Amino acid sequence: MEKYFSNKSIVGLLFKWKYHIIIITVIAAILAVIFSGPAFIKPLFKSFAVVYPSNMAPYSDESETEQMLQMMQSRDIKDSLIKKFNLAKHYEIDSSYKYFYSSLLWEYDQRVSINKTPYESVEIEVLDKDPDTAYMIVNEIIHFFNKKVRSLHNDKWLEVIRIYEDQISLKKQGIDSLKNVMIEIGDQYGLFEYEGQSEEITEGLLGTIDGNAGKINRKEVNRLYEGMKKKSGELISLYYQIKSEAEALSTVNLEYEQARRFYTDKLTYTNVVSPPYPADKKSYPVRWLIVVITVIATAFLSSLVVVILENYKTYTGYISGRKEKSKPTKNNPS
Repeated sequence: MEKYFSNKSIVGLLFKWKYHIIIITVIAAILAVIFSGPAFIKPLFKSFAVVYPSNMAPYSDESETEQMLQMMQSRDIKDSLIKKFNLAKHYEIDSSYKYFYSSLLWEYDQRVSINKTPYESVEIEVLDKDPDTAYMIVNEIIHFFNKKVRSLHNDKWLEVIRIYEDQISLKKQGIDSLKNVMIEIGDQYGLFEYEGQSEEITEGLLGTIDGNAGKINRKEVNRLYEGMKKKSGELISLYYQIKSEAEALSTVNLEYEQARRFYTDKLTYTNVVSPPYPADKKSYPVRWLIVVITVIATAFLSSLVVVILENYKTYTGYISGRKEKSKPTKNNPS
């Protein structure tokens, strides 16, 4: 047996069966060409876009790109696309099938690919039998992403707006309360502001009012003077409190207006670097690649089968020969 294998190499076996191997390989190549055609495999067209995030703030340790990736792959965006393009019918999935929704999502994931690139952008790829549909799905993914982020941001800005509205209301109530105290002081003591009235009271007490020394109402001056002694500190305090609260109210109002502007503005959250377009050439299947792989695989398997069959024949012949030699004869009963 060892002598047989040493004399009959594998190359010799392949050469012996070369016509069979060639014929089988050619037939396989022809079948590969036929079965990879549009009659058996629906051609798919690819549309893609490359986008960068914009007007977004990072959450936790996630970058803006990772946020974009998570949101574009979210279930609600998938459901929106499924509904808008009636993908169940488009993908020919029976709605009465027990695992209808799982099958629909699986088919969607096979056709739609959203991945992060090494350059911190996001690439959206869509394969579809209709090039226009593939193009529109890419556009709608970007549209629904912008809509989703805007909705999330608006919810947060609405919370901020309500907080500012509460602050503004409290500030106004505080200022009104301080003003009411000043009005009470004015009604009771005739005091409305410190600096101007204190100067007038001093002039009245000293009788230094130009040209009107004889017309000074001493009684009123004394009344104001007594009121100033009692309420001057409170009057000054109220003045500065109102001034401080008014400045704070002005700041809150500015922040409130900015929050309302962000809430009402229609911002977009993507910068489209490579916009999508309808493909004019199919991307799947790659027929020449299918044919090449089929030819190589068929040639290899055919050669392997030939070697196994030849070795099997040789082995069975060798065993048969051993049995013939070991049979007893009349002269050799053993």
